[in-house]
Amino acid sequence: MANTRVRTRQRSEPGVVQRVFAGLFKLLFALLVFAGVWVLAYRFVNPPITVPMIIDAVHGQHVERTWVPLGDIARAMPRAAIGAEDANFCSHRGFDVAAIEAAYAKNETSTKLHGGSTISQQTAKNAFLWPDRSWLRKGLESGFTVLIEVLWGKPRIMEVYLNIAEFAPGVYGVEAAAQHYFSVSAAKLTSLQASRLAAVLPQPIKRDAAAPGRYVKKYAGRIQKRIGVVQRDGIDSCLY
Repeated sequence: MANTRVRTRQRSEPGVVQRVFAGLFKLLFALLVFAGVWVLAYRFVNPPITVPMIIDAVHGQHVERTWVPLGDIARAMPRAAIGAEDANFCSHRGFDVAAIEAAYAKNETSTKLHGGSTISQQTAKNAFLWPDRSWLRKGLESGFTVLIEVLWGKPRIMEVYLNIAEFAPGVYGVEAAAQHYFSVSAAKLTSLQASRLAAVLPQPIKRDAAAPGRYVKKYAGRIQKRIGVVQRDGIDSCLY
């Protein structure tokens, strides 16, 4: 009788394991569906708020942002972003393998951390996730990057990127940044102003586009030259 009970329990164990895996699969599927619906919604509805904005508000920082469509942004600005952040934006599918490999090689010999994130990856992080360097966030960022590449397309990715990127403490989006630094609209930005905005993007808390230090001036000068290259070679052809 005792042996019969043991055999009965042994036969029931695979059923428990199967139920656990089935439950995990259903949870994962539900999360994927939720993420897909969320991303698809942002294809048509502008993100009302982001985690960095919430963090700023919680810490008492005044948040400025005015959404503008890509067509109302001076073309120098997306060209500056491409020239500074992601030269292969129009040709890659969300990830620039060459840039990632180059950043990895630099990190092997440098005390300063270099990144290889594309504009698509930065948009996915800023729109849906939180600022962190954990593997969990990077993994989620990769998933959202694939989704926005498939469901949004390049013009929408650039539009969202330029409207939610932080350009100064509490200043989000190119329209607010143009008003904050230069007292002009995003549509009126010159190539020099756009270059300076792109130059502060990596460190918007420490850098100032209106009164740039020596490094930002030099970096902005290089970006301004790249704007001409992007325009001349049609590197931004996926946007217009």
